[in-house]
Amino acid sequence: MPSAVKQGVDAPVAASWRDVMRRVATDVAAPNADVADRDGTFPAQTFEALRGHGMLGLMVPKSLGGEDLDLRKIANLCAILAGACGASGMIYAMHQIKLSSLVAHGMETDYHRALMRDVASKQLLIASSTTEAGIGGDMRVSNCAIETTGGRVSLTKQATVLSYAVEADIIMATARRGPASVGSDQVLIALRRDDYQLQRTGDWNTLGMRGTCSGGFLLTATADAEQIFPKPFREIAVQSMLATAHVLWASVWFGIASDALSRAHASVRATARRMPSDFAGPLPGAVRLAEATAKLQTFKATLVAHIDRFETAKSDEDDLSSINFAIEMNNLKIMASTMAVDVVREALMVTGIAGYRNDGPFSVGRHLRDVLSAPLMVANDRILANTAGLVVASRFDSDLE
Repeated sequence: MPSAVKQGVDAPVAASWRDVMRRVATDVAAPNADVADRDGTFPAQTFEALRGHGMLGLMVPKSLGGEDLDLRKIANLCAILAGACGASGMIYAMHQIKLSSLVAHGMETDYHRALMRDVASKQLLIASSTTEAGIGGDMRVSNCAIETTGGRVSLTKQATVLSYAVEADIIMATARRGPASVGSDQVLIALRRDDYQLQRTGDWNTLGMRGTCSGGFLLTATADAEQIFPKPFREIAVQSMLATAHVLWASVWFGIASDALSRAHASVRATARRMPSDFAGPLPGAVRLAEATAKLQTFKATLVAHIDRFETAKSDEDDLSSINFAIEMNNLKIMASTMAVDVVREALMVTGIAGYRNDGPFSVGRHLRDVLSAPLMVANDRILANTAGLVVASRFDSDLE
């Protein structure tokens, strides 16, 4: 078990991490969700609890002090937390996305292995800096470049969106390999807090996901050259980051939609208890509830299938880097972000004015505002445009086996 767990609360057996997350979600995240949303503040109590239970290093290999949890278990933890607080779930997912890249591509270097040990033992929170001014939201292109002097490197990046930057212990940033490199020739560097400085350039006053604190920052850093990952970022993105992001983002949206639907279910049951015993008509909201439940079940089945697909592809690098795999993962993002919004909207229609309120047990206003971010982060239109080019260059596989 991570030393943070050993030094704090009793360490759970591996099978109970789900139960630990449920307790954190119920006892800490849910009671603080409205405050984080209303004030646009980082959910500090939730992440203090997650650290106390050793939940930030679960994906780290056991040989480096972690629990080596697989993607399906991590996805489930993201969904559970997001059901209590969408912003907390998204922060946890973004941390795990960057940790997955560290685990997948950092095992061959001393620096990155040591970083993994510290994530597990010290419960360090990882943030991501891939967006940048002037690139139109395309994370596979950078304007900023690494400057190298001897064994040291420096970086200045105008990050238009940098989630929970002030609270993070590590920032993993993309940049051009050097000043003479083209925009798509990128590297990924892992920066510890002592390596960088942040100057705020923009606030985060949004409709939803307010607690992610995704403001703009000028990031300046000086570090050792060994902190750069050996693989080019384009390979890291294809082989781990993008697929993991689509899976864990979808898990967050599934968690939000699931909680909204559970509130709709409770609303219908409360209505049923108030109905006269001889009432013979269709129960108000029940048909919509059934339709929304079918959508959520389809969402779940599709998400689980894509997790299995990713796990299978990991054993075959050619498959992992294939056009068909990229199309499948892009389609997961489109489907999940669309279906999650549909389910929460249906939940609102079921709960009616009680769901429209910002208080009360049937409120789904925060859920709707949070889930409306789903089609926008990375924009579905951009993903569809990229997928269109891939589809033209591929052949549809109609085999069901």
